[in-house]
Amino acid sequence: MSRGTIVVAGASAAGISAAETLRRKGYDGRLVVIGDETHPPYERPPLSKQLLTGEWDEQRTAMRDPAALDQYALDLRLGVRARGLDLGSRRVVLDDGEHIGFDGLIIATGVRARTLAGAEALSGVHTLRTLDDLAALRASLWAGGTVAVIGSGPLGMEVASSLAARNAHEVTVITDESVPMERVFGPGIGEMLGRIHRSRGVKLHTGQTVTGLAGTRGKVSGVRLADGTTVQADTVVLAIGSTPNTEWLAGSGLTVDRGVRCDAYSAAAPFVYAAGDVAHWHHRVHGAPVRTEHRINATEQGAVAAHNLLSELGAAPEPRAAYTPVPYFWSDQYALKLQAYGLLHGADRVEVPYADLDDPDRPRLAAFYARQGLVRGVLGTGISPRVLRELRGLVTLPKPWEDIRGRAAELLATLGRPRRPAVARDADRGKTR
Repeated sequence: MSRGTIVVAGASAAGISAAETLRRKGYDGRLVVIGDETHPPYERPPLSKQLLTGEWDEQRTAMRDPAALDQYALDLRLGVRARGLDLGSRRVVLDDGEHIGFDGLIIATGVRARTLAGAEALSGVHTLRTLDDLAALRASLWAGGTVAVIGSGPLGMEVASSLAARNAHEVTVITDESVPMERVFGPGIGEMLGRIHRSRGVKLHTGQTVTGLAGTRGKVSGVRLADGTTVQADTVVLAIGSTPNTEWLAGSGLTVDRGVRCDAYSAAAPFVYAAGDVAHWHHRVHGAPVRTEHRINATEQGAVAAHNLLSELGAAPEPRAAYTPVPYFWSDQYALKLQAYGLLHGADRVEVPYADLDDPDRPRLAAFYARQGLVRGVLGTGISPRVLRELRGLVTLPKPWEDIRGRAAELLATLGRPRRPAVARDADRGKTR
């Protein structure tokens, strides 16, 4: 296809993957990539890890070097954002007033960090989603003092572990969960993570609802809790989730429901696709809509969306392909690399067939997550890559635990006999065994 224009809204991992795929598959028309940040495309996962600890400098986060981007002949618009979409005339409206017509559109505008009411009026309160957020947080940390992290999901616990590793701050995590990452991993593994964080000096205020922030002369001084207490803090990091960037689509005719609703091909409308954190697409294997905010998904879905758009435009000989990944994410906390495949959230049963807890700082375990009788996900830490890949294969399709128990036992037996067995726990979300 040597004519026309394709617009990629979002210079994100999904957007850059889509743009590269378009070029590799032969599209040589105009390719406009819109990014709301002034920074060239960069990787976000290191923000809460290697960049926050000081192990890396910002240059190492570049998604591509300039020469690699240049070869794709992108019309790269940085520091500008899409503020409107007219499907009838196929135009994207930018916040600088420009209207860009398109033959095809890929929406990869991602998400933004949630905040608390009143946070913008106090210095020392931060989110961590962008390089600019990181720079502002670092400036606060240079002043020293205590740090409160609100939220115990992956981001909150990674921030806590990175700050604790610096040994320069007293760190407190405040969460409404009973243990860290309970919604993601369940109570048993969350309890294990809590022990590890406490052993590193992190204070945990669990089961607490935040009612507001305290401040003195425009500077944050603490976090107010529903029980009437205030946790003192000189710096506060908000890790309370994210909101898909879909406001610019209001009135466009696209369905927005916790993201851009798409079919199994990631299509939101004729010649319009969505990919990455903002996409809420129908997963044929699970028979339900899925939205996942993970780095690998962004790359994979960006590539599939690009292929399917070209196919619909008649510029690719292959037919469109349904997007049915086994979702993957990881979280680095101290010496732990927690790796998960499939869908863990919402599990009502967690099976832990292997747990070696002899080294409290480096536990080795495998856990399977089931919902309504079907195993949909697996978590591993301290497990060899080969075995973890094999375990992934067991959750490619949802199956009863009894159907995979034997094969899981065979694979885990190659790791050696666990020196300390897993402990059974009853929990609100079901049993952890």
